[in-house]
Amino acid sequence: MPIATVSSKGQVTLPAECRRATGIKPKSRVFIEADEGGIRITPAPGILSLRGFAGKALPPEEERRRMEEAVARHVLGIE
Repeated sequence: MPIATVSSKGQVTLPAECRRATGIKPKSRVFIEADEGGIRITPAPGILSLRGFAGKALPPEEERRRMEEAVARHVLGIE
């Protein structure tokens, strides 16, 4: 198990073998979770991995029409 040192600024350099194993590269973003058992560092998904998550984009006019319809339904209590 690799060992790292915490700097006076609270920074830790991840050992190369850990970065290789997880695909963490320079400028990668990571999640840091702490609990009573320790600290877990996991790669954060890149923005491209979210592509398509919200569905296909619609033309702005169609988005506006749908939004206005949703607001009208809400105001009229039709939801």
